[in-house]
Amino acid sequence: MISQDSIEALKARLDIVDVVGSYVELKKAGGNFKAPCPFHDEKSPSFVVSPQKQIYHCFGCGAGGDAVKFVMEYEKLNYPEALEKLAQSYNFTLTHTDNKHNKPRTQVMEKLNEWYQSLLSRNQTAVSYLQERGIYESSIEKFGIGYAPASHETLNFIKREQFPVKEAIDVGVVGYEPSRNQSYARFIERITFPIYSANGTVVGFGGRTITGHQAKYVNSPETPLFNKSRLLYAYHLAKQALYKKQEIIITEGYLDVVMLHQAGFDNAVATLGTALTQEHLPLLRKGSPRVVMAYDGDKAGRAAALKASKLLSASGFNGGVVVFEGGLDPADMVKEGRVEELSDMFRGAKPFIEFVLGEILSLYNLQDPKEKESCMAEGVAYLKTLSPILQEEYRTYLASRLGGLGVSPSLIRLNSGQQNSMQNAPLIQKNTHRDMWELSLIKTVMEHPEFIDHILDVIDPSLLQFHAREFSLALAGKSDAPELMEIAIDEGVRALKDEESLNAELITFLTKYYERELKKVNFATNISFEEKAFYIRKYRDKITKLKRGELV
Repeated sequence: MISQDSIEALKARLDIVDVVGSYVELKKAGGNFKAPCPFHDEKSPSFVVSPQKQIYHCFGCGAGGDAVKFVMEYEKLNYPEALEKLAQSYNFTLTHTDNKHNKPRTQVMEKLNEWYQSLLSRNQTAVSYLQERGIYESSIEKFGIGYAPASHETLNFIKREQFPVKEAIDVGVVGYEPSRNQSYARFIERITFPIYSANGTVVGFGGRTITGHQAKYVNSPETPLFNKSRLLYAYHLAKQALYKKQEIIITEGYLDVVMLHQAGFDNAVATLGTALTQEHLPLLRKGSPRVVMAYDGDKAGRAAALKASKLLSASGFNGGVVVFEGGLDPADMVKEGRVEELSDMFRGAKPFIEFVLGEILSLYNLQDPKEKESCMAEGVAYLKTLSPILQEEYRTYLASRLGGLGVSPSLIRLNSGQQNSMQNAPLIQKNTHRDMWELSLIKTVMEHPEFIDHILDVIDPSLLQFHAREFSLALAGKSDAPELMEIAIDEGVRALKDEESLNAELITFLTKYYERELKKVNFATNISFEEKAFYIRKYRDKITKLKRGELV
């Protein structure tokens, strides 16, 4: 691994204008430099390089970052590769944390992975499970599937190979219990799925229990090598296919990926037990593929698909969603030989924007005028996260979905520049005004980043009705975005200065939010009576706790 001190020393030598200027022609524009954006087609330059802040930002597509990020995006390199390229260009020698007297960090993982693979064939229960799921021997070999035995056997192997236990702890294959002064293997009696970085280095494991452990699946913990929000399972195997096919299929599980590859869908990957995040986007942008989200049709799966669709559509990705109903998943369909049906489903994936609007519409009783108004407000808030062209296109689409209920497209107003004969309509005022509470929260994130983790424990951008995009930008540190600059210089927007006042404001906001969600559930017609009762109890419990002053 490249040492952090070395990385910081290299960055101190870099000049953003020199780095970007070696790839694109920059022209002076006041204190900054401008050029047509190299990441999307445009006629008038919206790509700005700031020598003062040492960042670049495109006001058209939203691309932005520092010199290293630019090289990563332009050259399609990962972070270490970009550092090595820049170091070579600047005649700078990077130092690494490992020296010649130590084994490389990854050698623990590689050796353990080889050992796990050798143990699989000796465990008939594990082999039988894989055979029952329809996995071929060739797929077991391709994906390096193995078996982790009892904890003491793994620890003995590590000692036998003369690896320091601390090194095994650092890379996440061994844990340590301080109260008992005892080490333990992270993966015990589990089928193992090695997780690789984009360049093909083992950085972690996923494990599936076959002996009834409480957690069906576990992943490696966060380490300097393993960040589940920046990795996709089997990306190293899928990247050539996705470049060729210009498409990537994202599923929810390891077995889905294995079986899809087995059926010829070798551009399939999976998230690692987490939702798709902003940090995944640089990886997904490589090769500019169409993104197909293949998620389960249960409540959790649809919610995950909705969040991913909002993120991807707001970030300008092309693609859609395939929802698997009836308890099936991609792995089941491959096993049943329904490969052609799967292919048709992926080709006919529902576009992200249409999926999001459809999910929003399904949450409301559209026979009730007030519910219809709330539905339209939520739909408009989402449309505002999209590009101006898409906003205009889907303004008409949203109206058409509500058209049978007497909604005119002219009522769906997205910005103050649009002409509207009903300028005094309450709905228009509601959707175009600046929500001062949400703006205050955004300014708090910008001025007090130490509060971000606390805020994200209870709120994510999807909860905001009017300024979800600005909130996402603030969380991503896009301080040079025009929307955030406007908030930063607005003296009428006040940041919250301390945790006590922040908690009080969050409790008030969340109480109102869950009261709205409770109302939606009461009118929902697309869920069963049991689900409705569950969510009513859930939301009422949250509201009660919030009114007692508990932040949930």
